[in-house]
Amino acid sequence: RQCRYNTKSNKQRIVKTPGGKLTFQAVKKASKGPKCGDCGKALIGLPRLRPMEYRRLKNREKRVSRAYGGSRCAKCVRTRIVRAFLIEEQKCVKQVLAEKLSAAKEPKAKKTKK
Repeated sequence: RQCRYNTKSNKQRIVKTPGGKLTFQAVKKASKGPKCGDCGKALIGLPRLRPMEYRRLKNREKRVSRAYGGSRCAKCVRTRIVRAFLIEEQKCVKQVLAEKLSAAKEPKAKKTKK
């Protein structure tokens, strides 16, 4: 390496070669790894690589075979699905209640006309 300063990208460690000599070995930066976009926890099943090394991976190695795989953790996906289901159920309940109210009002309206 040409850079002589102790910078973040220029870390080295001393390694003993098979011949018995001590030499410097360049150390790559440690990666933080992929995190869940909702809760911030580390994603399971994905390698901890530097951004440039992710480009070289195949798509099947970059994600998990699940909805939002490689972007959100399993717990957050589950809560998203449950939330969406409950919102749809709430819409159905509102519609049924509105129909009941309209059905209850119609007979009263007919009686008052007579």
